[in-house]
Amino acid sequence: MARVGTDRASVAAADRVLAGVSRLGSRMRVERPRTGLSLAVLGVLLRLSVRGTMTTGALAASLRVAPQSMTRIVAGMAENGLIDRSADPDDRRQILVSMTEAGRRVFDEDTRTRRAWLAAAMDAELTTAERDLLRIAGDLMVRLADWQPPTD
Repeated sequence: MARVGTDRASVAAADRVLAGVSRLGSRMRVERPRTGLSLAVLGVLLRLSVRGTMTTGALAASLRVAPQSMTRIVAGMAENGLIDRSADPDDRRQILVSMTEAGRRVFDEDTRTRRAWLAAAMDAELTTAERDLLRIAGDLMVRLADWQPPTD
């Protein structure tokens, strides 16, 4: 089997993307308002915002945490009114998780400041073509984040 991503061009590109993602990620954390929400809770809200209702197992897998950890996170979020839990009608052993209106408000408030900072920085520093390119790069990064290596 051929090794993936080991040619010099791929490694150099990966280094630049990693540096950019790391620096921008650090800056975005600095721009976060002090809401007291953990990154795990925000991760769940982000997944639910993008994908809609999910099982706790799917949430755990998408965030790469143990199912037991996700069960604890989801329980706390339900107690705080950020999510609703219900039995999966197709598989009663599964729990479906959906974002409440309160969860949507909290998520939107947490992301508003960072989104505003990023939009202002993009307007100030980038040309229209560069902003378009960055939007495409964002789509590609989302695609890469979901990639799994083939199993033998």
